Amino acid sequence: MTPSGRSAAQAGPGHRTADSVIIVGNFLHAATGTFGVCEELATQLASAEWHVVTTSHYRQRFLRFADMLATIWTRRHSYAVAQLDVYSGPSFLWAETACWLLRRLGRPYVLTLHGGALPEFSATRARRVTRLLASAAAVTTPSEYLVAGMSKYRSDLVVQPNPIKATAYTYRVRRHVQPRLLWVRAFHPIYNPAMAVRVLAHLRPDFPEIQLVMVGPDHGGGAYEHTVQVARDLGVEDHVVFRGPVLKANLPGVFAESDIFLNTTNVDNTPVTVVEALASGLCVVSTSVGGVPYLLRHEHDALLVSADDALGMSEAIRRILTTPTLAEQLSTGGRQNALARDWSALLPQWEHLLRRVARSHTADHHQ
Repeated sequence: MTPSGRSAAQAGPGHRTADSVIIVGNFLHAATGTFGVCEELATQLASAEWHVVTTSHYRQRFLRFADMLATIWTRRHSYAVAQLDVYSGPSFLWAETACWLLRRLGRPYVLTLHGGALPEFSATRARRVTRLLASAAAVTTPSEYLVAGMSKYRSDLVVQPNPIKATAYTYRVRRHVQPRLLWVRAFHPIYNPAMAVRVLAHLRPDFPEIQLVMVGPDHGGGAYEHTVQVARDLGVEDHVVFRGPVLKANLPGVFAESDIFLNTTNVDNTPVTVVEALASGLCVVSTSVGGVPYLLRHEHDALLVSADDALGMSEAIRRILTTPTLAEQLSTGGRQNALARDWSALLPQWEHLLRRVARSHTADHHQ
């Protein structure tokens, strides 16, 4: 699929049916190696014979914003409904502007709220947030955490969990686990990658063969360089493998090589990488921040610790490494959690919502 062009199922200009949609979000997989939920949604809808227009693939923020507006305008005859991602920060202004243009064009839209920082951001911009959410035909969110934090701005939020293709991940139940740790995220300060290295340092004296694999692009802010330096300072650089970005198609193999997954983030909503780890049967240990406690159940499908608590996370990992029954419980419970979020269950919900919005808008204009 071309990022701001048309999918394999895309009809030519002027073709607009109820099953035609423009998806406005960050399509940055080619540039960063990170495959966003909007990219997955576009691919899944196209495979279900929807006509899909997508925008934008530009990595530079201003170009991406300009491309979003240009595509909304130039492809206006190719879609009946729009779906837009809404984040905090500068991206919120992009969403406001894109929605203004869609209203001028008479196109209905569905908003999807993302990001663990969105409730805090909205608290100081209540009028703008309320106005934007009220303008949408429907507003979805991937987690109950954002429902709790954002329902004051619109009460009828629809929970649409971030889906994965669970069957793409080879499941192996972890019983007698090895000290093979995995971290998958972008290197950015909010994800606190250096914490994973500190966790490793706590465990190395008792598990000298321990290894930590860190996968993800460098998103700036000095997080990657800081993580490398922490590994050197703590004398564990020989136990850390920095893999860089990994193609989505190769992630199942990466998960299969490890036994314990670390999520060290300081801010989060519903991290897809965690769900992918669950689908693979890894034992997940995560900070209990943002939407994570709504996604994971402590002692059932994961172990949760406080933010930036490297010692607490290392002790949780020690429990897994020394208690086979706990490891198996987390591994099997995590797989069941992931299966409930499979595309086979959630794509029909997306299709129903988008069709309902498109057809309702058409009916209203014909009355």
